Amino acid sequence: MPPCNPDNLPLADLDWRSLLPLAGRGNAALARYDGMLQTLPNPAVLLSPITVNEAVLSSRIEGTQATLDEVLEFDAGMESADVRRGDIEEISNYRAAVQGAEDALVDRPLSLGLIRAAHQRLMQGVRGRDKEPGAFRTDQNWIGRHGDPIERARFVPPSPLVLQGALENWERFLQAEGEDPILQTAIAHAQFEILHPFKDGNGRIGRMLIPLLLYRRGALSRPMFYMSEYLEANRAEYYDRLLAITDTGDWEGWLRFFVNALIAQAESNLEKVRAIRDLYEAMRRDFVEVTHSQYAMAAVDAFFMRPVIPAPAFAQAAGFNNRVTANNMLRQLNDAGLIARVREGGGRVAAIYALPQLINITEGRRVL
Repeated sequence: MPPCNPDNLPLADLDWRSLLPLAGRGNAALARYDGMLQTLPNPAVLLSPITVNEAVLSSRIEGTQATLDEVLEFDAGMESADVRRGDIEEISNYRAAVQGAEDALVDRPLSLGLIRAAHQRLMQGVRGRDKEPGAFRTDQNWIGRHGDPIERARFVPPSPLVLQGALENWERFLQAEGEDPILQTAIAHAQFEILHPFKDGNGRIGRMLIPLLLYRRGALSRPMFYMSEYLEANRAEYYDRLLAITDTGDWEGWLRFFVNALIAQAESNLEKVRAIRDLYEAMRRDFVEVTHSQYAMAAVDAFFMRPVIPAPAFAQAAGFNNRVTANNMLRQLNDAGLIARVREGGGRVAAIYALPQLINITEGRRVL
């Protein structure tokens, strides 16, 4: 199979008029979600579990098996099975790469340099660290079953001889202002996956780009819209639609898939954000009623930032002057059923507590 020849951007041969009604529905769904986002008193705190779950799901598409519970427990210092440790490290890197890219967008455009920096952080010290993190490939890669030669590849990305020019064309498209934001994001994501510019980690970087580009184009007030839940649940169609672009030139089929995915994800995210907001407000009332403490509000924030948290980290995050007072509050909250103790403390082993309602909402197990 020869390397594919990527289309030049912007695309010239699409029936844009037929896509605009769907794009309009996508923009309306995204606006409803973003409107809810703007009502949150502290989005970074309230949506912290959702950002962790995005890292879990985006990494799962690439073969990791770790769950949200396992990642949160690992962050809290609970031992994980050795087989999961590598997965959790990859997920942690994804979170760090996303945060670094979001911070960089404050004073930098969405560029090839920013993408390379995100990739370098993504691959640091994990599987793929020997595949030139932060550098675009200079040799041919291909996608297929493990061990298959290029002749049996399912997809062969562009030759390295044309890759740099295609990336520069892609970067110019990223920075264009005339396209519909959602259609532009859909095309940019697909083209990145087609170019497959890194030796590893392309899928995760490509999905990371989705909220960054929507934010840069003003479709989001914060880069906090994640689609991996839908894409992971519909993985086969996701890959098939991407392959159809290079196999048959079916950009329209991809765009319709992507926008419908965005609409479905926006509706799901809206319900989750609403449920998280309602839980936050309820917990603020309940923590005060149970503890009558000046630290009650900060205690709620501590659990929303880290839904599974060791007692010492809770004390520090909530601003307690001493651990005894913090531990007394944790006991009160646990006895009232507002939080759950997931590990007993003793000696040098810290007790660990969780906010199960928040984890359930994040994973979609139960929306209040």
